Amino acid sequence: MAKHLTERDIEKILGAIDGWQGKLTWDSLCDAVIKQIGKRPTRQSLNANTRIKQAFLDKKARLKGDFQETKTPPSLAIAGQRIKRLEEENARLKAENSRLLEQYVVWQYNAYRHGMSEEKLNASLPVIDREASS
Repeated sequence: MAKHLTERDIEKILGAIDGWQGKLTWDSLCDAVIKQIGKRPTRQSLNANTRIKQAFLDKKARLKGDFQETKTPPSLAIAGQRIKRLEEENARLKAENSRLLEQYVVWQYNAYRHGMSEEKLNASLPVIDREASS
């Protein structure tokens, strides 16, 4: 019996589904993610997770309706560079967002610990008199 899936495992499985090409089955997905998550999940554990199940069904529907050939961009090299750049930007923004969420949790705890009310936290910034400070 497979252990419960962690959030990291779920993200890796969703990534595998996003990049899937060819026929998609639960068994083929279970086999494909062994290296990424270090164990072979069961079909039932994948199907029990709503995010994975919905991504699986959506991808299967897209693959089923994907009979027409995709048009090749005028310059495949430029398109490849753009994709690579966007993937790197996406990874960077995900990491940045994660760091900001961690910082928010620290601030939230410290505000609670020092008895700051939500009203004080949401107070407007003071107006700066530019003429007096020059």
